[in-house]
Amino acid sequence: MTVSAPAHSTSSVAGAVSAAALPVADVLQEFGVAADRGLPGGEVARRQAQFGPNAVASHRARFLPVLWHQLRSPLLALLLIAAVASYLVGERSDAVIIGLIVSVSVGLGFVNEYRAEKAAEALHSRIRHRTVVIRDGRPGSVDVTELVPGDVVELRLGDIVPADIRLFDVAGLECDESALTGESLPVDKHTAPVPAGTPLAELSGCALMGTVVRAGSGSGIVVATGARTEFGRITAGLSTHLLDTEFQVGLRRFSMLLVYVAGTLTASIFVINVVLHKPIIDALLFSLAIAVGITPQLLPAVVSTSLAAGSRRMSRRKVLVKRLVCIEDLGDVDVLFTDKTGTLTQGRIHYMRAVPAGDNTPDTVLRWGLLCTENTTPDGQPVGGNPLDQALWQSPAAVGERTAPAGYTRLGVLPFDHERRMVTVLVRDTAGQVTLVTKGAPESVLARCSDVPAAAHDALAAEFTAGNRVVAVATRPADSSGPPQPADERDLRLLGLLVFLDPPKHDAAEALRRLADLGIAVKVVTGDNPTVAAKICRDLGLAEGGALTGTDLDAIDEPQLAAAIAHTTVFARVTPEDKARIVHAQRHGGRGVAFLGDGVNDALALHAADVGISVDSATDVAKDAADVILLAKDLNVLADGVAEGRRIFANTIKYVLMGTSSNFGNMASAAGASLFLPFLPMLPSQILLNNLLYDTSQLAIPTDNVDEEQLRRPSHWDIGFIRRFMLYFGPFSSVFDFLTFGVMLGVFHSGPEQFRSGWFVESLATQTLVIFAIRTRRIPFFRSHPSLPLTLAALGVVTVGTLIPATPVAAALGFHPLPGAFFAALVGMVVGYLALVEVGKRIFYGAAPAVPGAPRYSSRRHLRRRAAYFTTARRRHNPSSAEP
Repeated sequence: MTVSAPAHSTSSVAGAVSAAALPVADVLQEFGVAADRGLPGGEVARRQAQFGPNAVASHRARFLPVLWHQLRSPLLALLLIAAVASYLVGERSDAVIIGLIVSVSVGLGFVNEYRAEKAAEALHSRIRHRTVVIRDGRPGSVDVTELVPGDVVELRLGDIVPADIRLFDVAGLECDESALTGESLPVDKHTAPVPAGTPLAELSGCALMGTVVRAGSGSGIVVATGARTEFGRITAGLSTHLLDTEFQVGLRRFSMLLVYVAGTLTASIFVINVVLHKPIIDALLFSLAIAVGITPQLLPAVVSTSLAAGSRRMSRRKVLVKRLVCIEDLGDVDVLFTDKTGTLTQGRIHYMRAVPAGDNTPDTVLRWGLLCTENTTPDGQPVGGNPLDQALWQSPAAVGERTAPAGYTRLGVLPFDHERRMVTVLVRDTAGQVTLVTKGAPESVLARCSDVPAAAHDALAAEFTAGNRVVAVATRPADSSGPPQPADERDLRLLGLLVFLDPPKHDAAEALRRLADLGIAVKVVTGDNPTVAAKICRDLGLAEGGALTGTDLDAIDEPQLAAAIAHTTVFARVTPEDKARIVHAQRHGGRGVAFLGDGVNDALALHAADVGISVDSATDVAKDAADVILLAKDLNVLADGVAEGRRIFANTIKYVLMGTSSNFGNMASAAGASLFLPFLPMLPSQILLNNLLYDTSQLAIPTDNVDEEQLRRPSHWDIGFIRRFMLYFGPFSSVFDFLTFGVMLGVFHSGPEQFRSGWFVESLATQTLVIFAIRTRRIPFFRSHPSLPLTLAALGVVTVGTLIPATPVAAALGFHPLPGAFFAALVGMVVGYLALVEVGKRIFYGAAPAVPGAPRYSSRRHLRRRAAYFTTARRRHNPSSAEP
């Protein structure tokens, strides 16, 4: 059938609801397309310009939101208001200096966070989702965002439906529409129109964007894209922001701790200074500066810089993360559930031989195995789909049998699903005889055979013991030519077995050792036979453990399953629900769980895991469910990602521990000094400058090296541990602050300007250089080597801070040159401070409990994540076109 393009620019069909009520021919006519030809290339380009990308949202680094994120701090707002007030009452120089320092601080944070957003945008653009579309009469794979109304799309098992589609051809098609309708069971699809006004949940003639193909296959015409789809209308009013990860929750709880500490100090210092009859404006500015000083303002910038740099390093190692914060979550993993094919094995399956049953010949088994292929071209050649079928057709043994399908007519197909684990076709030969052919997992096929020779059982056991993959082939004469149904898979006659080899990867054993060194227990979850999976695990040296099958899992309850997981290495012949149940049981045991899978049957477990991991070649539904995408299905790549996640977390915690302890000590010293000094111990502008210089040096922390022992186990946010660290090490710096006060007043008899200069230099030196001690648990600290950028940044900032009182700007900043003898005292105080911290580390870490791993609970919401699937990284269409 040939249909000419309509003269009008848009169809009168207003989406899936109206299209479902029309006959297929009318819908094709409306969109000016032929089912077998699709749209011509020129028309596709015109419609792309008209309708825009097939997306419900876009991910772009935006200037103003990032800037607002830096400006929205209430402490900064109060400080700026107080600076304005100070300017109005005559303290103009101080107000200008404070304004400049705050501006530089905001600028540093903005630059680093904006760079992180750009990194996220670039990362997002690399994660692609594709679909098969017919254009100019030829099928091809295109990005889902490039679809336009009128495109003819093919749907297969595991696909996420890329747009609202009016179906015109189906073969056992079932879609999971729970993301849209809440219906938990897959919905059967057909091509007949439905009555006008049919509810969304009953549009059986349409496949809707965001739903998942759970069984069968089909073809249809796109009737709505982007925000015009039913899915787009729902998500338009829904924030697609995913709920916070464990890393973000930890950051938020840490921030609240600082709010309480800063609030208490600010209020107390302000009241004390007012009671002591110091100028109110000075007291206000001083107390606010104290609050800003104790707050690690650049923490978001340090975290963003760490994550952005980590994402770039991981990308070079072929690891992509959907959200930057998922990098840290990957580092939390200590249990990995993984499939076998392509992960532990090469994934390049080779056909070995046919083992006939009874009086059949190997050629007979091979011929019927070739005929029983789910997705084929008109001449019977397989198209995509099952790698076993591909290996069978491409094998040298099949050369003489490849013409066999030409002598048969396919009457119907019952597609593979993960419950039956079989595919069945109905064929008619040239003599008119109709035969039902079934091929699939041996246990499933043999259970439906009427008589199986004992020799076949023995042969099957021998192949499994050798670690080979096996498919059984059986037939029976059919008594009808209608589409086959599950009930027809009975009274079969076993023809024989098809044997395949999928050898272990040469580097899989090394990868497993790397994961073990990272403290990660690896467990195999597979649909294959348990004997085969156990043989592969033994060959690779994976920790010996028991094996459980799906049948075994059905017989135990949740507590028993949780106990069994600890001593089980292989979970075989499991259903998608079994996989998710295993993951749930492990997570509630308080372990960080990752699941690696690439099939539609892995989606539930990927959603259930703390970190879902898939590969670039996976089914759409698996990539949608995953948090992390591996560009190579390699456990070494995954080990790189885990190590990077832990490195980023370790460096983030360095900044947190160092900032909270040293800042807390310095600000507590300032509060204490204000009680007995007749002047402010440091001017507000000097406190802010001190904080700015200190934070600038810490921007190099993301480049720092991490001790090997810190990578061997996951670490999690522990606010109690951070609080203990702050209260324990904070007073150490106060000891040397008060020692400095004594030296400046008792030895040098300093006035206010010189006193402030001396304490400014000492506090900056001690709180900056202590990074070399706090960054490692090793004693002495020089057994751990910091990165060169961090070393240069710390020494450079201390040098700048030491020189400032001797520069021409010193007077404007309220500083005074320091005597030479002060610097000798400064060296002694820095050395003494670092020595005291080393002693404190030995006591603190000897008494501090190990950082616990808290049980996790899923933060994923399927609808929001599905919305993220249909997101573009940047506009790829005419800016003047309609919004998607």
